[in-house]
Amino acid sequence: MRAVPRSDWPHFVTISTRWMDNDVYGHVNNVQYYSYFDTAVNQFLIERGVLDIHKGEVVGFVVDSGCSYFSPVAFPDTIHVGIRVAKLGNSSVRYEIGIYRNDEQMPAAAGHFVHVYVERSSNRSVPIPAPVRSVLETIRGNTATT
Repeated sequence: MRAVPRSDWPHFVTISTRWMDNDVYGHVNNVQYYSYFDTAVNQFLIERGVLDIHKGEVVGFVVDSGCSYFSPVAFPDTIHVGIRVAKLGNSSVRYEIGIYRNDEQMPAAAGHFVHVYVERSSNRSVPIPAPVRSVLETIRGNTATT
């Protein structure tokens, strides 16, 4: 992934870092970034009314992810997570994510993950439901960061 400015993202979610996010080196541990990715995308979907984590019959499973790190983040920083859809398939969506520290204009990290939509009861892939697809179209990006 390459670093792109804040202006390249159609949607942001703000997340406060936590004391426990820091590792012994004094910065947010690399594994926390994947939690930020998941939190930002799922919060977006929940707020738009297309994800019911408890009762939804169709849910997205993460099947691929990756992250590139450019500069450290540490508690008590506030991060702003830019999200966009890079690819929207029949049953999968590839999100791209940028992590911005406080008011910085270039990202501390950038990554991606892929959701495959599945029927919860069978864990079999299904087409992305129309309401979800409509919401995802609102954050579809023009260019990929990879």
